[in-house]
Amino acid sequence: MATVHSADGTDIAFETQGSGPALILVDGAMCFRDSGPMRPLAEQLSSDFTVVLYDRRGRGASGNTLPWSAEREVEDLAALIDAVGGSACLYGMSSGGALVLNTAAQLRSRVTALVLFEPPYTGPDGRDDALAYTAELGGLLAEGRRGDAAELFMRRVGVPAEAIAGMRQSPWWAATEAIAPTLAYDDALMGDGTLPGDLLDRVSQPALVVDGGQVPFMSAAAQQLAAALSAGQHRSLGNQGHDVAPEVIAPVIREFLGAHPGA
Repeated sequence: MATVHSADGTDIAFETQGSGPALILVDGAMCFRDSGPMRPLAEQLSSDFTVVLYDRRGRGASGNTLPWSAEREVEDLAALIDAVGGSACLYGMSSGGALVLNTAAQLRSRVTALVLFEPPYTGPDGRDDALAYTAELGGLLAEGRRGDAAELFMRRVGVPAEAIAGMRQSPWWAATEAIAPTLAYDDALMGDGTLPGDLLDRVSQPALVVDGGQVPFMSAAAQQLAAALSAGQHRSLGNQGHDVAPEVIAPVIREFLGAHPGA
């Protein structure tokens, strides 16, 4: 493990695997290097890329200087890009895709291409639910009820109540509570769930938006997002849920980024 210092002095923990063009993997909510999908994915991609695994601020071994803002997370990625040579491709999973879009818009040529898997934009029909979630999440975190905040998120993404009850009794639940405040970070990145048109207008890099094919609103959101990007493409895997298998998404990432070397 190594660290870089972000612009505000926060230490961001990262590691690299493999060799080739730099590819930074950006987690979604509640995930970090050792809890989530990115380490198995890095193993799939390390034969073709210098794959960067990192802990987003507030997670794992990274710091969490307050107050948080999307700009600070973009600065974290800028520091990582500098550490691996000055330019990189980005892969964003779920709400991590919103961070990738922010980073591509702000860092421009330093981000050469991007792949996004199911950023959960719910569209206008989901705006009221998104705003209600934001209000309830903020209230729970303000009261220090981290476990309840984590449960709220899990219920929102469809985890059954009995499964959540079991999780709350597990020895690793304390680690879940520790990163619960970062749920507010991902929620802020997603906004009210509608496509952020002004932001997307500033993303000019080649971009592939992928959906698994099993969740209709995710598929519709992916198509709409790809259409809104000036160099966007869309692909549906057809047989994957939101927890896409690394061995399924890795060839898609490899093919797309291989077709846009140094873009």
